[in-house]
Amino acid sequence: MKKLISALLVALFVSACGQEQSEMSAADGDWRHHGGNHRSDKYSPLDQVNGSNFALLEVAWRYRSPDLDLPEELAYPTGDYRAVPLVIDGVMYVNSNHGLISALDPVTGEEHWVFDPKSYEYGPPLFSPLQTRGIEYWTDGNIERLFIATAGKQLVSVDIETGQPDPNFGDDGYVDLRQNFGRFEFEMNNITHGAPPIAIGSTVVVGSKIYDFSMYNRSPPGHVRAYDAYTGQFKWRFNTIPQAGEFGNETWENDSWRVAGNTNVWTYMSADEEAGIVSLPTSTPTNDYWGGFRLGENLFAESIVALDVETGERIWHFQTVHHGVWDYDVASAPNLVDIIVDGRPIKAVAQVSKTAFTYVFDRITGEPVWPIEERPVEPSTIPGERLHPTQPFPTKPAPFDRQGISEEDLIDFTPEIAAAARELAEEFVLGPIFTPPIVRGSNGKRSTFVVPGAGGGANFPGATVDPETGIIYIPSATRPHGMSLIPPPDDISRLALYHSNGSASRAVWLAAKKTTLPTHNRYRFKHW
Repeated sequence: MKKLISALLVALFVSACGQEQSEMSAADGDWRHHGGNHRSDKYSPLDQVNGSNFALLEVAWRYRSPDLDLPEELAYPTGDYRAVPLVIDGVMYVNSNHGLISALDPVTGEEHWVFDPKSYEYGPPLFSPLQTRGIEYWTDGNIERLFIATAGKQLVSVDIETGQPDPNFGDDGYVDLRQNFGRFEFEMNNITHGAPPIAIGSTVVVGSKIYDFSMYNRSPPGHVRAYDAYTGQFKWRFNTIPQAGEFGNETWENDSWRVAGNTNVWTYMSADEEAGIVSLPTSTPTNDYWGGFRLGENLFAESIVALDVETGERIWHFQTVHHGVWDYDVASAPNLVDIIVDGRPIKAVAQVSKTAFTYVFDRITGEPVWPIEERPVEPSTIPGERLHPTQPFPTKPAPFDRQGISEEDLIDFTPEIAAAARELAEEFVLGPIFTPPIVRGSNGKRSTFVVPGAGGGANFPGATVDPETGIIYIPSATRPHGMSLIPPPDDISRLALYHSNGSASRAVWLAAKKTTLPTHNRYRFKHW
């Protein structure tokens, strides 16, 4: 089925300070971080290429990945390329899927140097095909470094001029990321990285992507760690699943915090450098679709968490989904925006989401810019499951994509096709957002029709902010998904129920297929 893509255009009245910060990072053609800057604007004011000449672009040069020069016995299968090249002072820095970093002339493609962390020597990658999703630039005004978290579970500091590891950082430039996980270190073979680190002040913050086959329910937590940018010395760890005596620990009932895992920061982070705050978007805990082993709200899963970058102390947090069972992890970097609402300037953070909501807060205090209401949602019928009785619904901005589904949303190109879609939809549970999954076959139903689906809404790409016009652009995929649970094999699973969609999801796509796109919405914060 063709993806349904929408863009929400929300007008933000951005203060001069915020605009200047964004332009300073890109006005000369630099792109210093994965999101352009640590605010994650993903914006450049350069205008040489525009709508009038875009069709005239031609390939200027091609660069052959150094992965292709690795000995066949060392190289692993690689997937599509998902890293963002950086441009710093007229030099382009780009990593390969194996984590090799190249310094290139962006005009000619000429190679200045290549650094190979040799992560392939640490065994096969956790995910196949292999991907390394970016590098981070850091400077204190004198020293310049590139940081990369490799598939070999290393944090590496590379001298930007020479392409060599910094001998003053860690062990000759390397820090072992299997360490500093507390009691979970023995399980850290399950760690990889879905995004680059973020470096603010003298601190490098590293997220993680913890993985295990979900039916085993044995993944360790995806705690977040920080290291000194000069020495590589471990500075702090923020436990995304609170441990004994920590705030939020009581939201994991029956001591489930001891066995639950994931709750990763697998995607990009953002930071307010002036305030010294790093913003973490977190994922769903194990198991993604059945929470009978982790009753309770499950902080800090599916949350936005603001930390003091020097100490790792929590400043504020907001949980976007309580006790999630829909795989609605927060999958993209928060956007830092300076806005004016009712004449009042606010240093804000806007977090787009798979739910198709945009959650907007004062990024210093964590206060919602507009009310977010806890509204009742349907309880689960699955044995052993207990969903939270309410979920948070932002009152503004309006959702940027479809939420939930009814008969009116089914395919209706002709009366005959509409009748066939309704007949097919009879096999599914239809309802609003946060309608819970079912056990497959319950009341003759195959699954719950979930919209947006687990891969829908605003996913990994996140949103882009234009500070000149005050508009935030959000690419969104409606992507309906069939969710139901079945008993897993008794001899290999630690779960009572296991997610299975298969043909149910394909049937959902057939019934929902539409040719029209969601309406583009435009809101002006000034009038709210």
